[in-house]
Amino acid sequence: MMFSQPAADVYVPAADLPAQRALARTTHLCVAAHQDDIEIMAQEGIDACYGSAGRFFTGVVVTDGAGASRSGPYAGFSDDDLRAERRAEQRRAAELGRYNLQVQLAHPSADLRPPARPGVAADLAAIFGACRPEVVYLHNPADKHDTHIAVLLRCLEALRALPPALRPRRVLGCEVWRGLDWVADEDKVALDAGRKPELARALLEVFASQIVGGKRYDLAALGRRAANATFDAPRAADAAAAVTWAIDLTPLVSDPMLSVRDYTLAYVDRLRADIAARLEKLS
Repeated sequence: MMFSQPAADVYVPAADLPAQRALARTTHLCVAAHQDDIEIMAQEGIDACYGSAGRFFTGVVVTDGAGASRSGPYAGFSDDDLRAERRAEQRRAAELGRYNLQVQLAHPSADLRPPARPGVAADLAAIFGACRPEVVYLHNPADKHDTHIAVLLRCLEALRALPPALRPRRVLGCEVWRGLDWVADEDKVALDAGRKPELARALLEVFASQIVGGKRYDLAALGRRAANATFDAPRAADAAAAVTWAIDLTPLVSDPMLSVRDYTLAYVDRLRADIAARLEKLS
């Protein structure tokens, strides 16, 4: 399995399985911008496949991770040092989470911005074209990290380019750099991220270059999941111990003419209408 960047890394934790076969059997696919994004956004898919004989989780990281913050013991790391460290951490997460396959495409973030480098499109086309996942986890279009949005848009372009019969049946946009608690209740997709709490914590703690380096993603992600579960329904007991919110992006894949901007802003419009209606009712 070859990709456009010489530094691209393909890791199959079950080493006796060829990478192409591992990709082909994928049932749950997460394509994310950075190392540790997968573990923040797609715990539901990791849990669903962990130890399963018939479900297989594949993670794809698009960028090389060189632009991350660094402090403490990592303060003196060069970009090359950080790339190597984060690549190794992502491999460790894949092993710990018993992923089916972990691909790191190693693109510089700048290559994702328009006009995106041709290699980005080719790599994503190769991945999406070689598997038929039940569900695909992507970044959400209201995220506030530019690289996350760029990766999402490149993924949507690749998925829309597939023949309709080969497009995935379910595509979800998950929270990372902006929570989705604000989305109107009828628009939220609840992803149960609390089935394996010890595994969830351990996966996040793998990324010491970020946690020790100044960003407590472990505490933040676990805290947000717990808050999502508790503050979901004011008059009902918690339905799950931890929840990651997502929105349904399947219509954007099914209809290539649908505007990503308009589709996303419609969520904002529905929230506005919900707030207005409640204030009007109780005034």
